[in-house]
Amino acid sequence: MKDYKEFSRNYAISITLIFPILFALLFKSASPPLTEAIGFLLNTSFVILTSLVQACLIAEEKERNTLRSLMMTPATTMDVLIGKSALVFVMSAVVLAISTYILGYEPASLWAFAAAILLSIILYIAAGTICGLFSKTLLEASLSILPVAIVFTAAPGGAFLADDYPIFKVLDYMPSSQLVHLLAVSNTGFTTGELLKPLLIILAWTVVLTIVSVVLYQRRLKDE
Repeated sequence: MKDYKEFSRNYAISITLIFPILFALLFKSASPPLTEAIGFLLNTSFVILTSLVQACLIAEEKERNTLRSLMMTPATTMDVLIGKSALVFVMSAVVLAISTYILGYEPASLWAFAAAILLSIILYIAAGTICGLFSKTLLEASLSILPVAIVFTAAPGGAFLADDYPIFKVLDYMPSSQLVHLLAVSNTGFTTGELLKPLLIILAWTVVLTIVSVVLYQRRLKDE
């Protein structure tokens, strides 16, 4: 409830809720290739909604000097992190579900698509938490999210340069690129491997970034 009240009072952050829906309406009217549209919509929304809002919520606690008090409560690390992530998780899931419905996207496997979205939300929440822990103010949190936006959002486009520049091949293993691969799987004639590989790579990224966010949080507990 505290996060919800802070979020609703900060219009500069709460306005991010409408961006994915606006993108969906824009792409629907422009009628671009559906896979490219949904891929860009999701990867962009994960950054400007999920990661940015999470980073700002963490940074706001630090700006008001309440994060330290939160850390010193009897609540465990996971209790605090899950509690600070719950609002962002629910908002992201609902807004992205609405945006996907507006675009009319039909995945090859609904369960694989839902799993990829939920894992990606957790992944970008962890990225936002990391950015928030390194920020002292809301302004710093807004700027700290730029590397996430550049690397993760641009990865699918950069992966197309791998034929000319082999070094860009690594971008194909970014979670945003794997999500695009999953979205491109045909509704007919797909194999389990086509769905499983992107999901496993996204899962690996999610686990790694979640562990990093927990470690950094615990380190802040000892440093401050």
